[in-house]
Amino acid sequence: MCCKHLHTCLTLLVANLGHTSLYNSLLLLLNNFPRTWPSAFFFGVMWPSPLYELCRPDLGKLIFLHLNWCPGVLTRTLLNAGARVVALESDKAFLPDLQSLENSLHGQLEVVYCDFFRLDPLGCGSMKPPAMYSEKLFENLGILAVPWTADVPVKIIGFLPQKKERNILWKLIFVMYERSSIFRYGRIELNMFVSEKEYKVLTAKPGELRSYQALSVLWQTACEIQLLHMEPWSSFLTNSKTRGLAIPKSMLLPNDHLCLVRMTPRRNLFTDGMTTTNSSTFFLMIKQCLAKRKSKLIDRLNSWSPDSGSKLLRELEIPENIITGNLYPEEYRRLFEAMEHSKEFSQSWLYDEVLENTRNINF
Repeated sequence: MCCKHLHTCLTLLVANLGHTSLYNSLLLLLNNFPRTWPSAFFFGVMWPSPLYELCRPDLGKLIFLHLNWCPGVLTRTLLNAGARVVALESDKAFLPDLQSLENSLHGQLEVVYCDFFRLDPLGCGSMKPPAMYSEKLFENLGILAVPWTADVPVKIIGFLPQKKERNILWKLIFVMYERSSIFRYGRIELNMFVSEKEYKVLTAKPGELRSYQALSVLWQTACEIQLLHMEPWSSFLTNSKTRGLAIPKSMLLPNDHLCLVRMTPRRNLFTDGMTTTNSSTFFLMIKQCLAKRKSKLIDRLNSWSPDSGSKLLRELEIPENIITGNLYPEEYRRLFEAMEHSKEFSQSWLYDEVLENTRNINF
């Protein structure tokens, strides 16, 4: 990655972090730059001074949790801006340098041996670092839970590991609807570098049957999604032998860029109609509806409660001939809440299977 392109990404990132609404937030910076990518990555040592000037004075009121960024570029930028940084490092080889830096900064930097993407694994018992329970991590960092409707208490920035992107997106959205793991502490904002193909799925619109999936509906229902920056892969990644792209093109969706995406959980995600108690039912309903995006919605409804679909769709003013891939996320939510209050659907097999399927969702 040349200085120019890293400057662009970090300028946008730090400028956004300096927004006044973030002054009282705790920012968890998960800069786990992919170290397994080809060695043709290269970084300059010095970074343009305008990057530092964009860090507003109030940035010093935030705490940044920094995760596995090889050269520590953003870490140093934030430290120079006066921010308190918590570095989550999953590779022991990088701990000595970080700890040496920690000792020289008099409390401004804290280093924790932890892998963020291995927080809260299924099961229970003793945990061997770098795996960790989020409860222990947040407790050690002094992070307290706040009501869901409160301001964002924690902001996370990082790279989704390329080989596990889809799995991690499923896991994050699942625990968000559960309000478990990190979301037990409130509306945790995610600022993630993701591949273009996954960004296209997250933001797909009804009718885009190739990209509009269950993941699209679940994320759009739960979060406001904003593209902060899009950078061509060719700007900073090549294969050292062939000089071609090391990230293969997607056969079905565009995948020519790396995207910095902000996902902010909605204040009104949980209401009387959508709670942590029934959200797993909504989760399962969306997965089943979007499994076949060209199938008629009324057929799916009637399979859950025979001859009840037509009445429900009329009440919601949804066309009876609509296919599942043409329904907007907000319409799926209205449909779910109507089903929750419907006597016809109260005994549906969908609800009977929720408890069995909740923990068997494929991540």
